[in-house]
Amino acid sequence: MVEVSYQVAPEFRRRGYARRSLDALLAVAGREPGVKAVRATISPDNAASLALISSYGFVEHGEQWDEEDGREIIFEIPA
Repeated sequence: MVEVSYQVAPEFRRRGYARRSLDALLAVAGREPGVKAVRATISPDNAASLALISSYGFVEHGEQWDEEDGREIIFEIPA
């Protein structure tokens, strides 16, 4: 399993950078024979990332507490 992550500076949001980043990350993970699943963890307040992850078919697999970011929802998809 690998975990993907992306961040877009506020002044560059809503231009498709997160989607293109996720496309590239999923493509790389899909080419690795040892990777069986891809994980993403997202703050429940991050509506844009939640919508993006949902559009790729990621499924919720619980929650975790991140010392830096607080509560996060765990999502996974087969690689």
